[in-house]
Amino acid sequence: MHDLLLIGGITSEMRARLERRFRIHALNMLDDDALSALGGQITHVATNGHDGVPARVMAALPNLQMVACYGVGYDAIDTDSCVARGIPVSHTPDVLNAEVATTAVMLMLACYRNLVSDDAYVRAGRWAQEGSAPLSRSADRRKVGLVGMGRIGQEIARKLSVFDAEISYHSRTPKYVPYQYFANLVDMAQEADVLIVITPGGAATRHLVNGRVLDALGPEGTLINVARGSVVDEEALVAALQEGRLGWAGLDVFEAEPQVPEALLGMSNVVLLPHAGSATVETRRAMGALVVDNLLAHLDDGTLLTPVPECRHLLP
Repeated sequence: MHDLLLIGGITSEMRARLERRFRIHALNMLDDDALSALGGQITHVATNGHDGVPARVMAALPNLQMVACYGVGYDAIDTDSCVARGIPVSHTPDVLNAEVATTAVMLMLACYRNLVSDDAYVRAGRWAQEGSAPLSRSADRRKVGLVGMGRIGQEIARKLSVFDAEISYHSRTPKYVPYQYFANLVDMAQEADVLIVITPGGAATRHLVNGRVLDALGPEGTLINVARGSVVDEEALVAALQEGRLGWAGLDVFEAEPQVPEALLGMSNVVLLPHAGSATVETRRAMGALVVDNLLAHLDDGTLLTPVPECRHLLP
């Protein structure tokens, strides 16, 4: 029986499978002294993309062998430190691609068709009192620039084909995809009606979408973010929306989650979600199963089903 440190929550299905092979210790039940006393026994960690593995926790686990992340994004985990210590890290790609892509398209449609403001208009009785709500805009045949063209980006592009979208993308290098590539993000923003952000978080992409990009997108432009809050300069975004330099925004993620800038809460041209891109029963079940599958695979033969790219060389 091995010892597993749990950071964050897990489902009952995950717990039932893990308890057959692990003694589970929840980090939120341990003070620093208890963590220090227990740390040498911990061989595996199960965490999530938001909490990661704090540095103080990593330092307290001298015999750690593997970290499993519940989520495709793993920027909250110090993979450099893990690699240096020979600790492989897994995540949960692919199983959430379709759901996050659906969320991105949903946010885009909600912004274009005034979904939230029209819902409020009806609920407030204004339709009966004042007549029809203001006209919305068509979401068809829009120029959509994807900031990132990984697996989820490609799924977003596929789903947007139903709306005859003209797709372009920006990434570090061109991909083998049938869409126009922009090496310069500002140039793409100038051409786009909509920017959809779906690039990984972390230091390399922090504030990639800055004031210059937002100004290039312009007062008729729409920004959708289903990636990480850190990718968008939130202060610049709020200012652009307040000043009319950006038209609309659909946001599933924020820089200091779960805190959301107060200014955004009162804006009728903004749609806000609580980081719910993959939050369906079916997808979260699949993500949880993959977390457990990775942990058990590592116990059985030292392999991982879905290692993060930085750690693949550590595996047999």
